[in-house]
Amino acid sequence: MDFKRFFPIFQWLPLYGRETLISDLLAAVIVTIMLIPQSLAYAMLAGLPPEVGLYASIAPLFLYAIFGTSRTLAVGPVAVIALMTAAAAGNLAIQGSPEYVTLVIVLTFMSGIMLTIMGLVKLGFLANFLSHPVISGFITASGLIIAASQARHLLGLDAEGVNFISVMYGLIGRLNETHLITLAIGLGTLAFLYANRFWGRHLLTWIGFNPHTADMLSKAAPVLAVALTTFVTWFWQLDQQGVKVVGEIPTGLPPLSLPPLIPQLWSDLFLAAVLISIVGFVESVSVGQTLAAKRRQRIDPNQELIGLGAANLGSAFSSGMPVSGGFSRSIVNFDAGAATPAAGAYSAVGILVATLFLTPLIAYLPVATLAATIIVAVLSLIDLKAVHETFVYSKSDFAAMLATILITLTQGVELGIMVGVGLSLLLYLYRTSRPHYAVIGRLPNTEHFRNIERYDVEVDDRIALLRIDESLYFANSRYLEDVVMDIVINQPKLNHLVLTCQAVNLIDSSALDSLRTINRRLKDSGVQMHLAEVKGPVMDRLKKTDFLDEMSGVVYMSTYDAWKVLHERAEENESEKSTGTNSV
Repeated sequence: MDFKRFFPIFQWLPLYGRETLISDLLAAVIVTIMLIPQSLAYAMLAGLPPEVGLYASIAPLFLYAIFGTSRTLAVGPVAVIALMTAAAAGNLAIQGSPEYVTLVIVLTFMSGIMLTIMGLVKLGFLANFLSHPVISGFITASGLIIAASQARHLLGLDAEGVNFISVMYGLIGRLNETHLITLAIGLGTLAFLYANRFWGRHLLTWIGFNPHTADMLSKAAPVLAVALTTFVTWFWQLDQQGVKVVGEIPTGLPPLSLPPLIPQLWSDLFLAAVLISIVGFVESVSVGQTLAAKRRQRIDPNQELIGLGAANLGSAFSSGMPVSGGFSRSIVNFDAGAATPAAGAYSAVGILVATLFLTPLIAYLPVATLAATIIVAVLSLIDLKAVHETFVYSKSDFAAMLATILITLTQGVELGIMVGVGLSLLLYLYRTSRPHYAVIGRLPNTEHFRNIERYDVEVDDRIALLRIDESLYFANSRYLEDVVMDIVINQPKLNHLVLTCQAVNLIDSSALDSLRTINRRLKDSGVQMHLAEVKGPVMDRLKKTDFLDEMSGVVYMSTYDAWKVLHERAEENESEKSTGTNSV
């Protein structure tokens, strides 16, 4: 067994030094400051007590440092996964109830098991079934739902809803009940955080901080917002005037928990656990690979599955919630100079200290402040530019994206992403079932061949060179038969048909059967079938069958070889026929 592969910590720990320690500690301080309000906010977004967010930011970070391969990925609660958690558990229990917390623990445990097993059997490729347009559409829709769901906390309303439409309907119907003090706190926090996002770094630089320090300090703006609004609420006792606050948060170590083994419960949560696992993995790997590339490092997607699985298992056993790699935190971690996953472990120590000693200080934290923090974080997920670019580039991909957005907004996150994945697969099957093909001819005085409909090329009506721009498999093999027969019908003088296979990476059993059929039909029509530019792996498989012996023609190394031999042969035959006719 490759010990270091399954325990990546031993790849970097022996080289750990003082300089690396300082870099990791600095990054950990900054990420911890950012993670505390986010953890509280995302726990409440998931319908959980706020301390659950803190619990989910301790053990998972330690475990990811042992099993994860990204040097800068910051693991913890994230907005989209929190929303999916609320949607899954909210169907089975009332948010905030003990039963609900138990459901979330089971969901987290199931996600951890699934991710770990997927990593052990190397199923990281399954994430490829989530196309970028579908993921982008899903995250955009989720951002809108999250922002809408948090608007009620900004307004001080009790409006509820199961999707974007019902949430907005509930808000609009109760606007006259808006709590003005809560609204002032929420909008004030929102304005401060947005102003900081656009001008905070520049203002700090103008004051005299160096650009890097200014950037890091501006990232800590949510902590300042939490401190100020908590103090104001405590000083003027605004909670007694109707402002909702977080309330007392238990102090102490995360309680150990054991997910109940109830088959029906696991069955009810199975699909949600699968979707949460895959979406969390895709988000984590996308961020991890992007950041690793900037330092010419690499991550192992299959080991990342194990790392995230271990993190979720740790969260489940410490009364936490599902976790994943967060985009904004990871960027901050990277910019702050984190050199190894130890930075995450140091952040976990910081969260642990906060859980043990600092929770009494945030009892007066307004819920509206956390809502504003969430809204600012998730609105950056709404990518209208990607929607426009997809519409311009590919109408079919845009259809999948639009369907994902609409279904997610109107029916919920689980159905939205399932529809998106289903449409992506259907569109893929449709596109590959009718692959692009081209009858090609020779560019004059060269060995290059191009589409006869696009270029002025040399052609021979006795020879057809057919280029299929797709692997051949069960979904498109019958289509190839139709294409070939159309060529035969439209070229009455045809003697040779060459399938040029430079784009063919696979010929499955169904496609092989179709090639046999094509060969027989062509032979009956007096036409020889040839192959050219067959790739090694494809040829290896063909050699295991008797197809090459049955084929009426031969296999050529290149398209030019096929053209040269067959064209010269056709010219010779034509010359012989002409000579024979003249002699008669």
